[in-house]
Amino acid sequence: MRGTISVANTKQAKQSVGDTNALVRYFRETRGELRKVTWPTRDEAWRLTLIVLGVTAAMAIFLGVILDAAFSNAIEFLIRQVIGA
Repeated sequence: MRGTISVANTKQAKQSVGDTNALVRYFRETRGELRKVTWPTRDEAWRLTLIVLGVTAAMAIFLGVILDAAFSNAIEFLIRQVIGA
């Protein structure tokens, strides 16, 4: 019976991982990992938030003004070439 997995092998694999429920184990491991995280201070969080907002605003201006103007000019050029005006 090559290529098949028996029920006994599946149960052994699950038991070797641990006797706890998979969902319980997931939350337990997640909580353990979150305890290892170095959380930013309030000042760091505000500074990083302002950086993200600034970069977002800069990209919005870039995409909204510069690229829009470039694409508008390109489309206008193509239309003039097709019409022949």
